[in-house]
Amino acid sequence: MSLGTELPTSSHTAAQAATRAAAWEEPTPTAALVLADGTVLYGFGCGAIGEAEGEVCFNTAITGYQEILTDPSYAGQIITFTFPHIGNVGSNDEDMESLNLASANGVRGCVLKADITEPANYRAGQHLDHWLKARGIVGICGIDTRALTTKIREGGMQNAVIVNSPSGTFSESELQARAAALPPMEGVDLAKDVGTTQSQPWDETPWVWDKGYGQQINTDLHVVAVDYGVKRNILRLLSGLGCKVTVVPGTATAQDILAHKPDGIFLSNGPGDPAATGEYAVPIIKALIDSGLPIFGICLGHQILALALGAKTKKMHQGHHGANHPVVDHTTDKVEITSMNHGFAVDEATLPEGIEQTHKSLFDGSNCGLQVKGKPIFSVQHHPEASPGPQDSHYLFQRFVDLMKA
Repeated sequence: MSLGTELPTSSHTAAQAATRAAAWEEPTPTAALVLADGTVLYGFGCGAIGEAEGEVCFNTAITGYQEILTDPSYAGQIITFTFPHIGNVGSNDEDMESLNLASANGVRGCVLKADITEPANYRAGQHLDHWLKARGIVGICGIDTRALTTKIREGGMQNAVIVNSPSGTFSESELQARAAALPPMEGVDLAKDVGTTQSQPWDETPWVWDKGYGQQINTDLHVVAVDYGVKRNILRLLSGLGCKVTVVPGTATAQDILAHKPDGIFLSNGPGDPAATGEYAVPIIKALIDSGLPIFGICLGHQILALALGAKTKKMHQGHHGANHPVVDHTTDKVEITSMNHGFAVDEATLPEGIEQTHKSLFDGSNCGLQVKGKPIFSVQHHPEASPGPQDSHYLFQRFVDLMKA
């Protein structure tokens, strides 16, 4: 060797090889998602340490993960985010959609593709991982979320157990048995677990850049919002249009609601099987229909209103969860892109005479809206308040206000 270098000894070569092997050693999984059909997916834990059970769905929105994770309509579910990078903008105190922040009965877990990164946004107040821990939400990273989404699309939503265990110790057989034994979402009333338990006023108005949320002072109309798991932005939009808003529990009687002397009644979104919630909500809504007041329903409120009018609901194969769902409004013949979050739908074929279908999904043709002929009563399946999502359907709140004024 002209440069005076020495050939490595066999022991030296072996040491280098061992070092390289150690550098490429696969890390030990610290989290698992076990589906009811026995599928086991390993990844790395984030959020709260522990276990959770729920129905696995997928959400296709690319923004607004904090609003999604605080949407009461996701109670009892584990959300798979199809967008790979979740957590980039951190979390803050403003993008919260749950009215009852003290409730621990919301979303059960989240499934992510990439690790949560450090936040890079001027509104960030906290790392998403810390926020998940504070909320008690169990998370798993490193999952092929596209493959999981395909599995749900082909086989339908199924129950699962999600585990975050830093020790990396899992009993596959025990977790598989637990997941397989979980009850289906059908027949489950979750609205009572996420809604308010007492009447309360609401006066916060929509967010404005560089100013935050406002406060409504001058009100012309009074809306009573029946809370089955209402999102805050719904209440903000009502308040922003000059409405005094009073939120009441989903179990409030028709007599209690009408005692507030409202100009209109709003039926909110919420989780679970509408038929189960309808066991106590339908008689109340029937009495409210008889009052002659304008009624506007969204999501679960739409489904329960349909039940009160004589229609039926059904469980969907994969549900609608995302902010890119095209819907046609037959009353205007316009197509709007909407935000959706529901696993049940109104069966269009069961709508009785005198009830018109006003909106329809252009993805699968499912019912997305109805109105009662000759009465100021209408509802939609999608979320016109968005948060997150497009604002194409904000006009529906003005439609409700116009009915109250009329």
